[in-house]
Amino acid sequence: MSETPNHDALSVALFSEIFMADQLARNRLTKALPKGMEISHFSVLNHLARANDERSPAQLARSFHVTRGAMTNTLNKLEWAGHVHIRPDWDDARRKFVSISPSGRSARDAALAAIAPILSEIVEAIGVERVKSALPVLREMRIRLEDKN
Repeated sequence: MSETPNHDALSVALFSEIFMADQLARNRLTKALPKGMEISHFSVLNHLARANDERSPAQLARSFHVTRGAMTNTLNKLEWAGHVHIRPDWDDARRKFVSISPSGRSARDAALAAIAPILSEIVEAIGVERVKSALPVLREMRIRLEDKN
């Protein structure tokens, strides 16, 4: 009897759980985010706040594994809301740089305050040590998936 079918079933079960957890988390967090904010908006604001430096739209698209068009759409919405500043690259006018605005930092902080209790409640219910033990496996999965791109 081959081990492959067992590994296939395990692989399918693992990724099915990950996909369902992702969907449920996105639905729950979207409801908790401040009005008008989407998870993609929060993710970009959080990235820019943590980086504390400018990024080009292309760099952001690569970081989030989305197309430049999708990132441009997100950035346009964030700029319209006053959450990011987009400026031309002074050396190459075809390129742009994005930075988080004070309004964006406040919006990110408000969003984080809204979703942090939800995330903490889940971690606490599962158990901090169990979550810590799962992180290396999830991190390695992410790295292996990134390597294929």
